[in-house]
Amino acid sequence: MNSQFLLAAPHSGAGKTTVTLGLLRALLHKGFRVQPFKCGPDYIDPIHHRTAAGRNSINLDRFLMSDTHIHALYNHYSSCADVSITEGVMGLFDGAKKSEGSSADLAKQLDLPVILILNAKAMAYSAAAILYGLKNFDKDLHIAGVIFNFVDSPSHYKILSAACEDVGLQPLGHLPSNKDLRIPSRHLGLDTADADTAIEAAARHIEAHLDLENLLQITQTSPRPTAPLPYISSSSWQILVARDAAFHFLYPQNIRQLEQWGTITYFSPLKDTTLPFQPDLLYLPGGYPELYLEALSDNTTLLRQIKTYNGRIIAECGGMMYLGESITDSSGKAWPMAGVLDIATTMQSPKLSIGYRTVQLNGQTLKGHEFHFSRSATSYPIADVRNVQNEPVSTPLFSRPGLLASYAHFYWGEDGHPIKTLLS
Repeated sequence: MNSQFLLAAPHSGAGKTTVTLGLLRALLHKGFRVQPFKCGPDYIDPIHHRTAAGRNSINLDRFLMSDTHIHALYNHYSSCADVSITEGVMGLFDGAKKSEGSSADLAKQLDLPVILILNAKAMAYSAAAILYGLKNFDKDLHIAGVIFNFVDSPSHYKILSAACEDVGLQPLGHLPSNKDLRIPSRHLGLDTADADTAIEAAARHIEAHLDLENLLQITQTSPRPTAPLPYISSSSWQILVARDAAFHFLYPQNIRQLEQWGTITYFSPLKDTTLPFQPDLLYLPGGYPELYLEALSDNTTLLRQIKTYNGRIIAECGGMMYLGESITDSSGKAWPMAGVLDIATTMQSPKLSIGYRTVQLNGQTLKGHEFHFSRSATSYPIADVRNVQNEPVSTPLFSRPGLLASYAHFYWGEDGHPIKTLLS
């Protein structure tokens, strides 16, 4: 068995992530080796994918990555699986520019069949018009079947199935509403804690209502060629990476790149009172520091040690906030942080900053994305930072020999040279 497909929907909120998680766990129950992927730069959904499938989910992003890199990643990880499931992003054709980088764009690039998830709660035969449009908008896209979500009666599903068949698509079952499937939301997306119970409930729900055998049958493809990823060890650094409930937005391929630079040790700014050792590189990724301000601020010995640390530092989003003077919570209380950077951030009057970023700095080009609600009163235009429309944006960014810190989450899993050069 070798089955591969991309799960997509006409819009956000149709249940893509819940269905993805349920399918990953349900197929794991059946003994399949299941490999998850995520379209786009999101780092929260892949955390749940890993919980559901028992292996890392790999991001595939046509803005952050070359097509050669995307194919290499997909072939490498899917070649070790029986079923590969890619979760789409937003609506099927929603990309950074029109449909560029969308779920449909990635599906065509990788020649993946698409399984649509349609929220049919307040819809009957009108589903035919929606499905007809999605099917025929891009003739190069292959939509293999449809899952109807939030359908509570057999008679309702019968109408939807007829609509599906009338436009030449295959209905794969319907999922009734189920309050037990709800994963609590946080301001940056799905809750990253205690999700396993909801994932297990989603798996049982899917096993009871979807035709999994037919789903796997219509998405069978030829196995991808085994493709080992290049691995070139270029340094012997000792690297410390923050990883705990406050800091855990990590791309697996970024970590793989760090492994080529040296030996990685993980530590917790929430629990460790000192650094385990003096590293050559300290990496502070993004996460939820604003949810743990008291614990982070009370860990004064570690904060002092980080302030006096004179080695290399990469800090992204929450990691940058941690290196600042303080983080102010929503009530207005300022919690002292490491004081490495001349910046104070606040959760008061939160405003979403989101989008891809291209940074030109000291002759190097970096790509990443922003996704945060915290704010800084000061911008630091030390680099040319632009969005996907090539418009300048005032993203705080700090750079000096041995340090790179920004609100942007950078992707260096394909080429670590620019980051390494900026740290030298």
